[in-house]
Amino acid sequence: METVIRVNDAINGFAWGTFGLVLLLGTGLICSVITGFFQVSHIRHWFRGTFGIINKEGRIINDAGALSQYRAFCTALCATIGTGNIAGVSTAICMGGPGAVFWMWVAAFFGMMVKYSENVLGLYYRRRNSEGAWSGGPMYYLQDGLGSIKHCRWLGRGLGILFCIFTVLASFGIGNMGQINKITINFESTFLTGIDLGLFMGAPKVNWLIGVTLMVTAAAIILGGFRRLAAVSEKLIPFMSVAYITGCVIMILINISRFPDVFSSIFRFAMGPAAIKGGAAGTAVQIAFNTIKNGCKRGVFSNEAGLGSSVMVHSNSCAREPVRQGMWGIAEVFLDTLIICTLTALVVLGSGAIDLSTGLVNEGVNDATLVASAFGAVMGKPGEWFVVLAITLFAFTTVLGWSYYGAKVTEYLLGVTWARIYRIFFIFLIVLGAVMESNLAWDISDTFNGLMMIPNLIGIIVHVPLLIRLTRNYADRRIRGKDIKPLLSYDPDIAKDAEEAVAKGMD
Repeated sequence: METVIRVNDAINGFAWGTFGLVLLLGTGLICSVITGFFQVSHIRHWFRGTFGIINKEGRIINDAGALSQYRAFCTALCATIGTGNIAGVSTAICMGGPGAVFWMWVAAFFGMMVKYSENVLGLYYRRRNSEGAWSGGPMYYLQDGLGSIKHCRWLGRGLGILFCIFTVLASFGIGNMGQINKITINFESTFLTGIDLGLFMGAPKVNWLIGVTLMVTAAAIILGGFRRLAAVSEKLIPFMSVAYITGCVIMILINISRFPDVFSSIFRFAMGPAAIKGGAAGTAVQIAFNTIKNGCKRGVFSNEAGLGSSVMVHSNSCAREPVRQGMWGIAEVFLDTLIICTLTALVVLGSGAIDLSTGLVNEGVNDATLVASAFGAVMGKPGEWFVVLAITLFAFTTVLGWSYYGAKVTEYLLGVTWARIYRIFFIFLIVLGAVMESNLAWDISDTFNGLMMIPNLIGIIVHVPLLIRLTRNYADRRIRGKDIKPLLSYDPDIAKDAEEAVAKGMD
């Protein structure tokens, strides 16, 4: 077991260390530059093309085998908005200080264009599977994009397979058992304290009860197919997002007098706590790097920009324009990180648990329960219950979303039939997540999460020339009003059908 831990730590250090962070932020910078910083220069356009059409044509389905753009957006957020938005943010602050929030923002700013690029490539390289549904994702733009380059056929195929393997393994850990375990621990400690039903197979019966309940609930949704998952997401995501945002805003207003110091600490400690002043230069650099690492890592953990996961959902959109669905990727990171994660960070920093003069955590603070404690200190037990219920909903929807990711990569590797078998196996693992005790499974799946990022970002970098052409083509037609032929798909037949739909104003 010690050997497994050492190997995992070494790989994790590679995936989430200097190499991984440089690759992630570098790709985000490249994608921002080549698109003319689309997230800022065309902010009005992408905002109106996403949030602005939620109650209009964004709900319309013009493709029998696809989802509306809004429903695809909600389904992607189903997996994106999770425990990282609450527990992940507090962990980043406890480990990296208030300055970690600044780097979370930086990762989100560039992550907007990484997720934009993923979605653009996902739609451009998508195709129909044997059941007539759309299939898209990094494995396809690695296989058909990178693989189309001379002497790179097997490289593209190999990286696509590696991405799928890493995704399947991550789906079992971070996408399933880790989330369920977090639900069980929080729910039991908050609502079931003092209840002892005895043990069954070495685990508390209460945990088994929670696990079976979650398994049955998840099975009713997951086995109902992708459309049922999308329909549930469309109802849950707006509700839980608005409820949590409202709760955070109330907390911020109550502690509003502290916020000049809160914002000052975020920027003042962006390169590490003040405690490094008296330390050696090497220690100072290491602490500063940890601040950057924790901010960026937790930002990616929350919004998944760079992992290539949510593009598998966005590829099911009825949109024909790759760039149009790419804009929903920008909106996804904006809502997840710049809104929800920022509100969580402000609640944590305004709670008094962090010494804003030194940037260090006060003695006795537990990052796992920090947000709940902050709400509880102001609202009492109902405040703690609110956070636990929010974590439960966020974590459960993450499980639903990752069930789809795992099924799609299994479909790519082994076919549609094995994707159905995967879903059943995934559902049974939910019970195991409720009764497991070790954190090793979480740590290992965190490593696989990071490993997913590497082939995906390679695929994006390779497609920089294509991304420039697609973005420029869209901007010339949709923003500047030029009459030129659209670029919609790598497949001539799909491109022809898409052009006809666009010409009829169906996109």
